Amino acid sequence: MDEAMLNLFVDHYNRGDLDQNGWKPHVYNAIVNNVRAKCNVDITKENVISRCKTIDRQYVNVSKMLSTSGFGWDWIHNKLMVDSEDVWRNYVKQNKDAPCYTHKVIKFWDSINLVFSKDHATGSRARTAT
Repeated sequence: MDEAMLNLFVDHYNRGDLDQNGWKPHVYNAIVNNVRAKCNVDITKENVISRCKTIDRQYVNVSKMLSTSGFGWDWIHNKLMVDSEDVWRNYVKQNKDAPCYTHKVIKFWDSINLVFSKDHATGSRARTAT
């Protein structure tokens, strides 16, 4: 389901259907119809939005690790690479959401990175809602 959804998000991203306010309404309809047809499951726009929130949290956590010295991406096994156990231990001490990524496989990282990276501010002036 993720693959069907992300492939269509990438197509619509390339068409310019993502603006500063989010996805244009027809994108969700297309994704719902595509996932229903390809995966034979009954989903709604709310299911797609919920899955996007989960993928977005994953994107934030993984991209934060990848921007930290000692982390890299293993494109063959679709997971994080860590230079040493010390790097991992120190990172986990400071980041409570990190432990679940020890051996987590994250398929379609290239699509996730493309589609979800545009939603986040970067740089010295980036702020969160909190």
